[in-house]
Amino acid sequence: MVEWLVPDGLWELFQRVVPEAPSRPQGGGRRRYGGREVLAAILFVATAGCAWSQVPAVFGPSGVTAHRRFMERGRLRVWAKLHRLVLDGLGARGELDWSRCAIDSVNMRALEKGDLRGPNPLDRGKYGSKIHLITERTGLPLPAGISGANLHDSQALEPLVRGIPPIRSRRGPRRRRPAKLHADKACDNRRLRQWLRSRHITPRIARKGIESSERLGRHRWTIERTMSWPAGCRRLHRRYERKAIHFPAFASIACTLIRYRRLAK
Repeated sequence: MVEWLVPDGLWELFQRVVPEAPSRPQGGGRRRYGGREVLAAILFVATAGCAWSQVPAVFGPSGVTAHRRFMERGRLRVWAKLHRLVLDGLGARGELDWSRCAIDSVNMRALEKGDLRGPNPLDRGKYGSKIHLITERTGLPLPAGISGANLHDSQALEPLVRGIPPIRSRRGPRRRRPAKLHADKACDNRRLRQWLRSRHITPRIARKGIESSERLGRHRWTIERTMSWPAGCRRLHRRYERKAIHFPAFASIACTLIRYRRLAK
């Protein structure tokens, strides 16, 4: 099961971003489980949506050990580095289409208190978090952002566009700006249009009361499909984490797995 959850290609990429394990003093102590077994246990929790205490014994490390390593690697930004590495691999192969990008969001209910949560106006004011995604033309997610469910989508546009990392290209320098950006009427804002044009990005945003969103749907259907892909990471169905750093880590893991499937083809 370890090799199925963590194939050789993903393990090779992970080894390039994870720091070396600290050496233990001689004289006994428990054996430190290998990084591949622990990574498989973390991915099992992310995809199955179970609690850390329910990690099967077949992986070797306990749920406590997997949770501790998950937190350690989150503090060291290992998940963000793995995300960048997979994006660079796709960009070097020419798999990323920068001609059009799209932006959208999805709400998740939060069952615990913590940061980056707020009352959801679409769910009777119950507290939740919102996952913001920006995708390239074919639907591959670029950066993912987390906010409270009460944050308006227009306020997340600038941070998401700024958060696109410099990604390798098949030819030429690294790239981080699309030619066009598609968004729904929630982002219909004159200031946002001017800001996008100042960054040499053509805004394709439906105007309230003037344009229909159906015409933009010819290009935005890709992100609507992509928003359903993280559902394969069942840990994102509900937010159980109190600390703000943990829920974005699961979102980054889900996006990395989506990208790696394309990279492994």
